[in-house]
Amino acid sequence: MEISKDLRHWQPARFPDSRTLEGRFVRLEKLDCSRHGDDLWRVVQGPGSDPKLFDYMLCGPFLDRTEFDSWLTERATGTDPWAYAVVDQKTGVVHGSLTLRSLVPAHGRAEIGSVIFGSGMQRTPKSTETLYLLAREAFALGNRRLEWLCGTENARSRRAAQRFGFRLEGIHRQRLILKDKSIDDMFYAMMDHEWPALQRALEAWLAVENFDETGRQKRTLEEFQSLG
Repeated sequence: MEISKDLRHWQPARFPDSRTLEGRFVRLEKLDCSRHGDDLWRVVQGPGSDPKLFDYMLCGPFLDRTEFDSWLTERATGTDPWAYAVVDQKTGVVHGSLTLRSLVPAHGRAEIGSVIFGSGMQRTPKSTETLYLLAREAFALGNRRLEWLCGTENARSRRAAQRFGFRLEGIHRQRLILKDKSIDDMFYAMMDHEWPALQRALEAWLAVENFDETGRQKRTLEEFQSLG
C-alpha cells in the first residue's frame, strides 16, 4: 500500500487525559496511588506474584512498600509516561498497570511501555484487551506511530508484541545497561494506516461469540489477523 506523505493538513496528536478506557473484561483508569496502590502491591509482592515481573524493567523489584509507594506516586503524578491501572470489570480488583510514554505529539509518536501484568491476567483475554484499549486510545489521540521496545532476551515481551501485530523494525545494539547487563533493544511499531485491520481482528477475537462457555477461545487472534 502506498501511503501519502503529504501532511499539510495533519494536526499534532493530543496528550492523553484522565478518561477511563472501558472494555468488556477490564477498564483502564488513570493511575492513582491511594486507590490502586494496595492492589498493585499485592500484584508485585502478594501470594502467587510473578517473580519475573521486573527482570527487564529499569525499576524494581520492590521488597519495601515505602519504596514502592514512592515509585508509584511518581508514575501517577507524571504526564510522560502517562500511567494507567488495569481494573477487572467484574471484581474491581487491580491486576496490573502500564503506560503510554515517549510522547511526541508534534510527530504523532507514542510508545506502550512499563507493562506490569499480574499473574492473574497473564495469557488471558484481559491482557489482550488491555493492549487493545491503549492502542485504540493512542491512535484516537491522533498518533501516526505506536512503538513497543524490548530487550532481545525478553522472550515474553517479544511474543506479546508479535502476537498483537507490531512489526519488528530493527535492533539497537548496546542501547541500555540494565541491572549490570548490556541490553540490545528490539524496536517494534505499528502505523495508523495499519491499525484499522488490526483493530478489526482484535475486536473479533475479543467478541463474546469467540469464547465458549468455559472461556476458551474458538479462533486464535492470528486467524483473525490473516483475514486482513
